[in-house]
Amino acid sequence: MSDYAKRVLDGLKQRNAHEPEFIQAATEILNTLQPVIDKHPEYEKAGLLERYVEPERVVMFRVPWVDDQGQVQVNRGYRVQYNSAIGPYKGGLRLHPSVNLSIIKFLGFEQILKNSLTGLPIGGGKGGSDFDPKGKSDNEVMRFCQSFMTELYRHIGADVDVPAGDIGVGGREIGYLYGQYKRITGLYEGVLTGKGLTYGGSLARKQATGYGLCYFVDAMLKANGKSFQGKTVVVSGSGNVAIYANEKATELGAKVVAMSDSNGYIYDPAGINLAVVKQLKEVERKRIKEYVKCVPTATYTEGCKGIWTVKCDIALPCATQNEIDEESAKALVANGVMAVGEGANMPSTLEATKVFQEAGVLFAPAKAANAGGVATSALEMSQNSQRLSWTFEEVDAKLKGIMENIFAKVDEAAKEYATAGDYVSGANIAGFLKVAEAMMAQGAV
Repeated sequence: MSDYAKRVLDGLKQRNAHEPEFIQAATEILNTLQPVIDKHPEYEKAGLLERYVEPERVVMFRVPWVDDQGQVQVNRGYRVQYNSAIGPYKGGLRLHPSVNLSIIKFLGFEQILKNSLTGLPIGGGKGGSDFDPKGKSDNEVMRFCQSFMTELYRHIGADVDVPAGDIGVGGREIGYLYGQYKRITGLYEGVLTGKGLTYGGSLARKQATGYGLCYFVDAMLKANGKSFQGKTVVVSGSGNVAIYANEKATELGAKVVAMSDSNGYIYDPAGINLAVVKQLKEVERKRIKEYVKCVPTATYTEGCKGIWTVKCDIALPCATQNEIDEESAKALVANGVMAVGEGANMPSTLEATKVFQEAGVLFAPAKAANAGGVATSALEMSQNSQRLSWTFEEVDAKLKGIMENIFAKVDEAAKEYATAGDYVSGANIAGFLKVAEAMMAQGAV
């Protein structure tokens, strides 16, 4: 690490010692930027890294709402508007009990590079709340979302900040949030993405992150003389990303044998029956363990960490941050994994990533591999601005092109600035360069 980057990181650690997830993300990114910093000494003179690592704006607010028993509940809401050098802030809203400022900052920090890699004019942001939609009625979720938007609306807009969904925020929540925004402002605009198809949503948005992950991994495999065909795949999670990563991997010739949720995982050596998973998760909103009642060839194991002991050729972590630790990475390597594609945000710890890279495993980092969701969100913004609606095939083709182009940029940056095949460094550098050039052009702001 360059002296300049180390000095900036040391300052971050001192000021944000209580934010481990954010420090983890900052360490991973700054560690890979040395060749860029060495080539561009003007960045230090302009204080570019100091500006880059600090959010432009952090909004934190209370969210009071009334439950079905008439009791007032209070949660904490966040929106971190991190960097707008290349476009309006863009990033999801996460509703989960684990949400805190550290997690939102780490997600927003990663989002800057992810959005840059898409090639689309969108900056980085993230938001959410420690509210848990699980077990809540539709009316409770609606009342929470309306209260959340009653504060958030003043900080967002179609050309300012365009939130989307994330963990805990699907079509239902986006609908409630959008309805409240429109009610308060009187504006019918593309201020949120992931909307329903009847009011400005885009076809293929639900599939986008999972499909995009597989398009990126497929490009990575082909560049290294490999493919999905005939491979065994493990996918963690069972939300949108996991379900549609499973669907696309299967289309590309692989067999997915395991999926999970926060309680445990299912293993089906015959190949996961995705129709059953969709019925359980998308229609009935049930836990993954119910799968074994429908499919006799499957087994369920309590505790989700064990999914990484299942033998596979390709691992696609699509659940949450830091789900693969050093121990799990070593188990995957011992079982012969040849490629890992991150569908969730930072699902591998720094130690796990090192294990994969040292073992020669092809590793697709989240900021590049899971950019399909935000890329399609940006395509939704374009459709909203033009008052158009593209077909599923049109959106899917654009998504595939974007993800293949991201891989090409990451691969090229790795070869130029780091080591061929080091896609972590390649993704960080390719994403950073575009944002850095924009920041330099716009002056010390």
